Amino acid sequence: MSAEAQNPLRIVFVGHVDHGKSTLVGRLFHDTGSLPDGKLEQIRATCARRGVPFEWAFLMDALQAERDQNITIDTSQIWFNTDARPYVIIDAPGHREFLKNMITGAASADAAFLLIAANEGVREQSRRHGYMLSLLGIRQVVVLVNKMDIVDYDEQVFDDIEREYREFLGEIGLDPLRFIPVSAREGDNVAARPDTMAWYDGPTIVEALDRFELPRFDEELPLRFPVQDVYRFDDRRIIAGRLESGRIRVGDEIVFQPFDKVGVVQSIQRWSSPVMGDAVAGESVGITLTEQIFVERGHVGAHRADQPEVTNRFRANLFWMGRTPLERGKNYRIKLATQEIGVQVVDFERIIDASTLEEVERDGELQRDDVAEVILETQGAVAIDPHHRIMAMGRFVIVDGFDLAGGGIVTDVLEQTDAQARVDVRPVAPRERFSRSGHKGAVVWLSSHPEASYVAAGLERRLFNRGLRPIAVGYQLLDAHVTPSVLAALALAGNIAIVSIDGELPRSALDRLLAGSDAIVIAANLAGDGLTAVDLSELSVADAIDALIEQLLPQLRQTWTVEASNI
Repeated sequence: MSAEAQNPLRIVFVGHVDHGKSTLVGRLFHDTGSLPDGKLEQIRATCARRGVPFEWAFLMDALQAERDQNITIDTSQIWFNTDARPYVIIDAPGHREFLKNMITGAASADAAFLLIAANEGVREQSRRHGYMLSLLGIRQVVVLVNKMDIVDYDEQVFDDIEREYREFLGEIGLDPLRFIPVSAREGDNVAARPDTMAWYDGPTIVEALDRFELPRFDEELPLRFPVQDVYRFDDRRIIAGRLESGRIRVGDEIVFQPFDKVGVVQSIQRWSSPVMGDAVAGESVGITLTEQIFVERGHVGAHRADQPEVTNRFRANLFWMGRTPLERGKNYRIKLATQEIGVQVVDFERIIDASTLEEVERDGELQRDDVAEVILETQGAVAIDPHHRIMAMGRFVIVDGFDLAGGGIVTDVLEQTDAQARVDVRPVAPRERFSRSGHKGAVVWLSSHPEASYVAAGLERRLFNRGLRPIAVGYQLLDAHVTPSVLAALALAGNIAIVSIDGELPRSALDRLLAGSDAIVIAANLAGDGLTAVDLSELSVADAIDALIEQLLPQLRQTWTVEASNI
């Protein structure tokens, strides 16, 4: 099966809020017979029960909040087929408050439809969206001038919008493939040509879809195999990932960067698939090697003859969406393919207002919705390619705390600043563990309860089912002198250590624990500074677990107070 048959072309729909993206996608699915059986009737019936008029957008907007506000909040992805090939349609939100969701959707797209409402014309967000598509390296763009029915299908309105927006896109180096006048509500130029716009002789939306070219990062390009995970089965270590480009054959020598680990492919593993032979771009596979080498998530496999660049410093175009300004010298996290590592902006070379394209002065920081050409420096070496060469290896996002705050593309790879940057020897800080697990570490001491071991087991199960990291530890298995240090270490590593003991805990042991850990400490039937006391003596096992959960959860989720410089 060819890569084209296996993998869909990913199309993102973007545009200013209320310019009709969700309406257009809903209409597209209806007019091409792609809706699930009964879907349209279900939505019409729901609208009738609620006493609201039917909207084509309701076919896409699955969240109740979206229907109430009539705006797309999240990014929807739906499989879709024409006679030519499969697609994934990405309906991205256009409201300024949901711009980061739109970035998330567009970052993985191969082509874009950008909507502008004929009755409103080019808006500030229209310019921002165009600039963002340019920054993300999306070159296949078709502009749809929607709501032509509202302006009586006036050709002059369409021509004016095309002239203005084409000029803007030209200034940012983006050459749209074509402009199409449409009415999503009426279905004009969606799948069929209307009599209302005889002056237009270009393609419909469906025809334009099938004219998009498949992405160039295919099996003819150099191999890039970002590792997602490594699994152990029996004596095998299966290295799993998705081929972003290139081809893997049994017997190939693979170099894993950024640490130059070399192995020879022994087998190619597929899950629930009869496909045998080579693995090609677009496939998610596992490989085994003839010899065991240390490979982990984030490493990138390539053939020796054509490897990615290895550096800790590169130039990038960046779009900022963070709640606070992007600051020079502040620590952030960058995600590029499966790599995730600390990063800083070391220089702002140029800052641009995305809506006006005017260069602006900022004192060492980037404001929300600004665009910049920057120099980024990671805390260790990464394997990258410039975006124009291999798109998947040149796109990235930046995370500030828990928030997706920015995104962009690699434009130029610079010389590594320090040879030692290939080895990251920084200790893992408490806040990094908190960021990974989503909660602080804790110690829970259970004593003076007739069924303390059952309480511990039940609490462990409840916390584990919530996705947390609990571990029940039998006190009798630990030496009284080392127990506080062991539990402090468990908590420092982000675990919730639960200890059931017979009798009272010596206060001296508790003091040693408090001195050796910044974690939350909850002790049953004990009082004192630095801990939360819970009386379980008269409670059943179930009630005791509930009481501990009530005390523990709010403290686990509190914002970490460690300074950013300690990350």
